[in-house]
Amino acid sequence: MGLHTSVKNLFIGHERSVNVKKNIILSLGIRGLNIVISLLMVRVSLDYLNPMKFGVWLTISSLLGWFSFFDIGLGNGLKNKLSEALAKKDYVLGKIYVSTTYAVLAAIVAITALLFFLANPLLDWTKILNTERGMLPEVEMLVLVVFCFFFIRFVLQILSIVLQAYQRPALANSLGTLGNMMALIIIFILTKTTSGSLIYLGLSLSAMPVLVLFLAAVYFYRHDLKLVAPSWRHVELTRAKDLASLGAKFFFIQIASLIIYQSSNIIISSFFGPAEVTTYNIAYKYYSFSYLVFVIVLTPFWPAFTDAWAKNDVTWIQKMVEKLMMVWGVFSILSAFMLLISNWAFHVWIGDQVIIPFGLSLGLLIYFITFALGNIFTTFINGIGKVKLQMYSSFMMVVIFIVMVLVLIKVFNFGIMSVVIGSIFANLYGITMGPIQFIKITRNQATGIWNE
Repeated sequence: MGLHTSVKNLFIGHERSVNVKKNIILSLGIRGLNIVISLLMVRVSLDYLNPMKFGVWLTISSLLGWFSFFDIGLGNGLKNKLSEALAKKDYVLGKIYVSTTYAVLAAIVAITALLFFLANPLLDWTKILNTERGMLPEVEMLVLVVFCFFFIRFVLQILSIVLQAYQRPALANSLGTLGNMMALIIIFILTKTTSGSLIYLGLSLSAMPVLVLFLAAVYFYRHDLKLVAPSWRHVELTRAKDLASLGAKFFFIQIASLIIYQSSNIIISSFFGPAEVTTYNIAYKYYSFSYLVFVIVLTPFWPAFTDAWAKNDVTWIQKMVEKLMMVWGVFSILSAFMLLISNWAFHVWIGDQVIIPFGLSLGLLIYFITFALGNIFTTFINGIGKVKLQMYSSFMMVVIFIVMVLVLIKVFNFGIMSVVIGSIFANLYGITMGPIQFIKITRNQATGIWNE
């Protein structure tokens, strides 16, 4: 009876808070499944390929990150603008924003894809990936397959942003999980029926998410999201300015984040070879598991903060940030425990194929703890669109990251730890200026760049 009452009380309170709780609970299940799939994916992929080929795949995946931000921030701009429109129940405006975003991003993808396919024949992928010359035909075909599906997914993934604006991030996350599950099944079948092929692996991991997003878009825009479903009649390029004015700031932040966080694999591959990319990524993935749990809790708050700010509900915002700080404390303890059992966990997970140094583990633990703390405040700041200070700070962090990594590699010979240390210092905005900006804004004391 007590358990029943506790569960019932969990869904009593402010409608916005209840919705956040529901999404967190659903996302825990979905993300939990995704973590299991991710663990199995690494093991199955390593069994199917070797560490060298797997490192090549991881590096190409990182290169896709450079293209993933070519939406010039329109995705995050749409999330904020659509959330505001939904808070005011202005579905026509919401439909215009969604339709315009699809049209603009489709045009961007078309131009980007054309430029890529024109430039691709001129690129020597064995030099870019620092791999054997004999792998050139396989790598070239892999690149074509992966980028073709990526460009399609680039447009289709707008559906996930629309679902997040509707404060349904759990449903948005489930689409990616379903795609990964289908890919895992296919790769497992490949291990039993074929020899290790980068092309087959890339096709499986690229095509399945695209298929899931396409079928989901057809369904949801005919049912749950019918009121904001995209149509050519509602494309208004003049509205693109509204999206772009905010989106441009997000875009510059994303570019800075891209250089700092997505270039790690490329830097490691260039200086130390693809095999070290595998070492770094396995350790990174392990310590990201507890961070993913934290993200599950944090994700519903972006559109919720937008909704609360539009309705001038500052008290709710302050209470939620206090609770998120408590969650961060639990996350930090969980992460420290993962460090204590890391040797045993790595052995159970991947056997003795890859050895993870303790220094790398400790560095990534510190990185994720500081990153999670900063994300509490940047989530609020992003949700209300006052990101100018964050934009300028991001480019300062890029300079710090690049200089520090190069000095640590070339002068002090810190190896792949150079990237980890540089990434930790690149978190300075989130854990210093982020909290200050939050306090200033919620106390109505923010002026100048702190309020832009």
